Amino acid sequence: MKARRSESAHFGLFVAALSVLFSLTSIAALAAPYAAMVVDARDGKVLHSRNADTRLHPASLTKMMTLYIAFEAVENGEISLDTKVKISRNAAAEPPSKLGLQSGQRIALRYLIRAAAVKSANDAATAIGEALEGSEAAFARRMNRTAKALGMSNTTFKNAHGLTESGHMSTARDMTTLGRHVLYDYPDYYNLFSRRSTSAGIKTVNNTNRRLLNAYRGADGIKTGYTRAAGFNLVASAERGNKRIIATVFGGRSTATRNAKVAELLDLGFTRSASRVALRKPGRPDYIGSNKGAGKTIRVTTAVKKSLRPKLRPTQGAPEAPKPAIVVAKAATPDASLVAAANVIEHDIQSALLQAQESSGATLAWVEPEPTPPPQPKVVTRISTAGGRHWGINVGRYGSRYAAEKMLLKTALAEMSTLDGSLRKVVKNTRGFEANFMGLSKETADLACRRLQARQITCYTLGPS
Repeated sequence: MKARRSESAHFGLFVAALSVLFSLTSIAALAAPYAAMVVDARDGKVLHSRNADTRLHPASLTKMMTLYIAFEAVENGEISLDTKVKISRNAAAEPPSKLGLQSGQRIALRYLIRAAAVKSANDAATAIGEALEGSEAAFARRMNRTAKALGMSNTTFKNAHGLTESGHMSTARDMTTLGRHVLYDYPDYYNLFSRRSTSAGIKTVNNTNRRLLNAYRGADGIKTGYTRAAGFNLVASAERGNKRIIATVFGGRSTATRNAKVAELLDLGFTRSASRVALRKPGRPDYIGSNKGAGKTIRVTTAVKKSLRPKLRPTQGAPEAPKPAIVVAKAATPDASLVAAANVIEHDIQSALLQAQESSGATLAWVEPEPTPPPQPKVVTRISTAGGRHWGINVGRYGSRYAAEKMLLKTALAEMSTLDGSLRKVVKNTRGFEANFMGLSKETADLACRRLQARQITCYTLGPS
């Protein structure tokens, strides 16, 4: 009888303790401070804010910065999406949510990026940071340098994943700013955030934001976050017609109430935003490379400045300050078949360059050929005769001159900062048509190849002949 009473008492204490635990969890979520921000993504205009500059726990919204730096590193040739990352004991030991990586395992960077973006995997986020900077602490320093460059003045990162740590803080305004930069600075990667599920190499993972993506028309991202200290956080973006809105919420009480609040804020944004707004993308900061090893900061800047409208020819009147230009010489040829091919290439070039001009700001100018016809069509950018520019790169062999010219144009537009001033040259041999860029220094040729290879474009350097 006494034993039964003892067991009953112990069971009662267990139930009471469990009730207290659930109560404390609920209270913690309710106590998380609330903050919100809504902006018109097209020009950054603030449409609503509440406690937007209060420093709070960002939770896994942190991973937007981890991913932003990963995109930056891939684009600048610092690492490749196919680089096999060795998982450390530290990364493998991260608590859930996680992909389930094992210490010593090797996995391609692309799968770590997918896991961090879609599943919000903490082990994947830590592995990304360690792969880029050697340690999580060093990566946090890079995160803070990048945050400062983006204008996130009230944010301090201590880790790559966002689990609660003393001093790891941000604001609704700063996270909205970061979300806008992710959207506009790296649009080629943005589709990751709208995937309901994706392969992460070792398994298929589901999106932590799939409920909002499925329920709200036009929603296509960006990132969820939850810890007991933070509550339920979300940076969401949605597009309807020609409008795009970004809404951020900190301190939601549950997934359902957070999503309902975000939907309400997105509706508010679409209602308050103007129908026609000139797109003013945020300025992308200079590339801040890895400090791993050399202990130096690498900066790569481009010479192209923004120009609101394309100018086909110089206008009369007062002279303007010189602007960067893409100069293309049209070649004439007496052969009818080559004329037809050249016209097709010219049409593709003109369309592509006009598109590139509007996005990059370079001024476009067409230069008519001299009366004396050259022996074959050539597409030429500004040729430099500066000393030491005797190197080149090869971007593949093709079955026709047209295909080689088209690849040269595509590559030139993708790598304007490194290939500007080079000569695009197609060399015919018994095996096909070689697509080459000539007139580069050894350093520029090496850099261009690294950047192109990081984008999965075939490239190798050509030494002085």
